[in-house]
Amino acid sequence: MKVVSLVPSITEALFDLSLTENEVVGRTKFCIHPGEKVKNVTVIGGTKNINIDKIKALQPDLILANKEENIKEQVEALMDDFKVIVTNVETIEDNYYLLKNLGKIFNKEDKAQLFNLKIYEVLNQAKINSNIKVAYLIWKNPYMTIGSDTFIHKILTEIGFENIFKNRIRYPEIQTKDLAEADIIMLSSEPFPFKEKHIEEFREFYPDKKIMIVDGEAFSWYGTHIAKCENYFKELLQEIDAFQNS
Repeated sequence: MKVVSLVPSITEALFDLSLTENEVVGRTKFCIHPGEKVKNVTVIGGTKNINIDKIKALQPDLILANKEENIKEQVEALMDDFKVIVTNVETIEDNYYLLKNLGKIFNKEDKAQLFNLKIYEVLNQAKINSNIKVAYLIWKNPYMTIGSDTFIHKILTEIGFENIFKNRIRYPEIQTKDLAEADIIMLSSEPFPFKEKHIEEFREFYPDKKIMIVDGEAFSWYGTHIAKCENYFKELLQEIDAFQNS
């Protein structure tokens, strides 16, 4: 079966389920994992600006898209000629069924189940002991955060953090002053690439808060990615624990 993936985390999951470059024939430029495999796969544009002619030339048997990451009109245009599955992952349970369904489609059910079990194990081990209020920023100019109906929020909550914007939805714009309630300000490495210099900008307003860069992939990449974040979450919680006890 020839597959085109329009979703970075799903591309990673397909290779983790042991599909080959002969099966995954198209990907977006943001599909960067696993590096040694995706470099051999045809790039068909970005997640928001796919090249439909390039996809047609590949003649895929299946196209995998996502409700949030891809543009509805572009995906619908592909549906005229190809079988398209549109995924929607907002919860840990959604992710479980995403992998289960991919396992079923590609006859990799045992492997998919192993990843699902590992993900639950990783999340069960990554627990904080106290109530910590966090603000998780994904964008600058304007500053944007995450509401309660996002996958990132579910991961934060699963670990035990309290999202101070849990009463908002999707990706609301905020001001610096809106962060006053947070114990920790998390600046995500993606989609906006926050860097150390941005920590200093926030420190001017909040010199006593813990302000840190976090791995955006660990919090936002559904599919198989979380199964590989055990050490990352462990180190993250150790850093936060050290801050609280300092």
